[in-house]
Amino acid sequence: MKQSKFVIFLAVIVVGFFGTAQEDEQYVTFNDRNNVVHGVYLGLTSRFGEVNNAETFTGGLKIAYVANQQFEVGFEGNFFYSDQNYFNTLNSQQEDLIGGYGGLHLEPIFFSKSRVNLSFPLLIGGGAIGQIGDDFKEEDFEEELTEEDFDGMFVLEPGVSALFNISRYVQLEVGVKYRFTSKFNLPNSPINRLNGFTAGLGIKLGVFNMGRNRYKKNIQDEE
Repeated sequence: MKQSKFVIFLAVIVVGFFGTAQEDEQYVTFNDRNNVVHGVYLGLTSRFGEVNNAETFTGGLKIAYVANQQFEVGFEGNFFYSDQNYFNTLNSQQEDLIGGYGGLHLEPIFFSKSRVNLSFPLLIGGGAIGQIGDDFKEEDFEEELTEEDFDGMFVLEPGVSALFNISRYVQLEVGVKYRFTSKFNLPNSPINRLNGFTAGLGIKLGVFNMGRNRYKKNIQDEE
């Protein structure tokens, strides 16, 4: 009986030894989270500026993929309102500018391993701009807008931003952009471009470092 127990004990040791040796031959132990990092987020922005010396507000929404904490690519959409208050002789009222634009969002990121990053966002796209009566905020405002009150435009908007990494899921951004637009034509409007600087801040909510975190990897996969 003692000999049988000894044989069984010895067999377990042998099997365990060869099993471990075989595993060591096929696998390497490591943590590659710092090697492969991906991210996705939803961002909200609020910016202020001037167009033709008139206050202009821009609100934005963007969704993007972050490659290795070094480059973003996604889609950005913006809404804007410019308090122009110019007089339109066609309808004998004060007019403001309103509209929206969106397109491809590209953003290279520098110093991505630091708490504060530097980035250079770029939007390439298009949108529509229109004019609306300055008294549209009043309760009794009634105005029938037509196609002549709107026009299309191409938009190119580069900028520079400082990104603050609050946590793995939250990032704040502060930056300045300059908006270039193609010419548009609105009836009796003294403005034909929406060019100008805007400055503001935003928040990004998502996961910025979704890396692989495997602790074993088959060496044959590396061959």
